[in-house]
Amino acid sequence: MARPMKWRKVCCLPETNRFGPLDSPADAKNHVIMTIDEYETIRLIDLDGFTQEECATQMNVARSTVQGIYIEARKKLAESLVNGKVLLIAGGEYRLCEGLGNGCGRGCHRHRNGRCFTDD
Repeated sequence: MARPMKWRKVCCLPETNRFGPLDSPADAKNHVIMTIDEYETIRLIDLDGFTQEECATQMNVARSTVQGIYIEARKKLAESLVNGKVLLIAGGEYRLCEGLGNGCGRGCHRHRNGRCFTDD
């Protein structure tokens, strides 16, 4: 029997979920789908400067799980950039966090209506 998938904790959804060439048709062969949890690993590791271990703690999964998610996310980014495909961010096995003060660390952004907000 397969082990059940553990939900990945995500602190916010992307402000925009479609990126890429503006003139590209929206058919299945011209786009790449990145999951929300893949997006979260890119945000935490590449934007916020987390290590994979810190990212794993933030997302409440094993470091090896984060490593696999991160590798897939980077492949999808590369495919979109190099091959001129539209990148869509949607789906995945995740749950939104409760916000700061409820077990979230420094990578958490307050969320309202599921969107990211920072304290500027």
